[in-house]
Amino acid sequence: MSALFTSQRRQAPFAACRYVIGCAFFWLSSSLLLSASAAAQTTLLTNVNGYTMLQGEGAGSTRERMHFSAIQFTGDTIDRLFTEGDELPADDNMTVIDGEGKTLLPGLIDAHGHVLSYGLSLLRVDMTGTRSEQEAVERVRAFQQANPELSWIQGRGWNQVLWDSNDFPSADSLAQAQADTPMWFSRVDGHAGWANQAAMELAGIDASTPDPDGGMIIRDSEGRPTGTFVDTAMSYITQHIPALSLEDQKMALRQAMLALAEQGLTSVHDAGVSSTTLQAYQELLMDGPLPIRVYVMLAGGDDQLSDRLAEGHFTSTDNTLVVRSVKISADGALGSRGAYLNEDYSDQAGHQGLLLLSPERLTQLMEMSMQAGFQVNVHAIGDGANMLVLDNYEALIQRTDTHAQRHRIEHAQVLRYEDILRFNELNVIPSMQATHATSDKNMAQDRLGEIRIQGAYAWRKLMDAGAVIANGSDFPVESPNPFFGLHAAVTRQDRQDQPPGGWFPGERMTLGEALTSFTLDAAYAAHQEERLGSLEPGKLADFILLEQDVFAIEPSQLWQVDVAQTWVGGRQIGE
Repeated sequence: MSALFTSQRRQAPFAACRYVIGCAFFWLSSSLLLSASAAAQTTLLTNVNGYTMLQGEGAGSTRERMHFSAIQFTGDTIDRLFTEGDELPADDNMTVIDGEGKTLLPGLIDAHGHVLSYGLSLLRVDMTGTRSEQEAVERVRAFQQANPELSWIQGRGWNQVLWDSNDFPSADSLAQAQADTPMWFSRVDGHAGWANQAAMELAGIDASTPDPDGGMIIRDSEGRPTGTFVDTAMSYITQHIPALSLEDQKMALRQAMLALAEQGLTSVHDAGVSSTTLQAYQELLMDGPLPIRVYVMLAGGDDQLSDRLAEGHFTSTDNTLVVRSVKISADGALGSRGAYLNEDYSDQAGHQGLLLLSPERLTQLMEMSMQAGFQVNVHAIGDGANMLVLDNYEALIQRTDTHAQRHRIEHAQVLRYEDILRFNELNVIPSMQATHATSDKNMAQDRLGEIRIQGAYAWRKLMDAGAVIANGSDFPVESPNPFFGLHAAVTRQDRQDQPPGGWFPGERMTLGEALTSFTLDAAYAAHQEERLGSLEPGKLADFILLEQDVFAIEPSQLWQVDVAQTWVGGRQIGE
């Protein structure tokens, strides 16, 4: 019943009714929601070790940490926090729950992930963490034996930088698995893919196949494709993979959201949602609230983007789905040398990376989205791509009068010093992923050299310049576990405590800053700080209970924190 959309901008009163079965259903559901709200149950959760960073005056302001011992909420909304010494209410009609001394935090928000891809990754070959191409092939063989009926075998997560060979994988190695089943495996960053010979034959790929604009086919010394395709070249293979049905997408989305909740996430920003996937979300809403909150970034490459923009902003009545932003990709990733740099890669002369869109098309998409009143979130990793995107923001924000939209750069990974200052000046949010730094540390300096690396993964420099950082993981590129991100942000180390003292430790966050970047500042990046990000009266009752006290343990142990319970809108998820 709570799957209904309310229009927030430029919509006729009944515009949202196309998302449900008729306007009569809309009014019936609205009446039921009002009745349910009036009769909402009040709950008192006592005996907790609670922390929240309180909302300051404006984004980026100093946040004060509050400690509390009990929280009261009615329905989905917080009524009051109680500190030690406060008298707790006595009401026979109130549900009282003993928190057993567990640590309570605001629900954590991942400001950049890919929900459908994560859900599919749970249903496909996982190559994450493989230490060699052969180990990846062994996982393929095991998966294939367990799923012999599949017409395509797919997976993700390989990273040749972690392999002893440091070479891109080849179709030849996949010949050890069943040769006549086409196979496709995405690199960990999603900017390269690995195909077997059957997939290349199905796609008609041979030595005469040209590199497309914005892409590259990896070839041997004789010019023959080896099986690895970078950025736009991936479409040579992916266009032949059967499309997911709507029911497939719904199943994957739901499985992903439940898995994300288990890890302490109560809200995610889904970076690049197609019209079909948006429909899947909407149909899931008809069965009740989504398990967690999803802030949708419409895919800039979607064929129906103009239609979605014309519909304006939407928020479900239960606040579990919001649509008001667009995700556009400017360049590729650093690991596959697809990130666009101003100068050549330090480890590949003559190569500066790839722009996925022409500068003209990038500007056109950004301006079109701004004119429609949408927040624009542009993927930019290389310093060349970031400079280009910031140049566009500088011109277009003024032209479209959208300074208040809090436009974003997703990743903001490699920056010139002068561009670091522009984020605060333009009110552009760097939406960054802490674990990218600790995953990329083995190759980033090789790619960038000793000078450019100083402006890479530069969290402290950005914060000192007044920027508001929204933190996330880019799942399934990285694990969605937010405690991995908190650990990386605070220590600048991987989970093996490497390197000693941290990688460029001057860029570390304090734990308070890191927690804020996963709560209040991530909420701010979605225009949701008035409802989410901290535990205060009037805000939504999104919180998590932990087995460990994050403010009492050693920073090196943050990634090992266990989530006991996740609550979204006053509902325990997975109960």
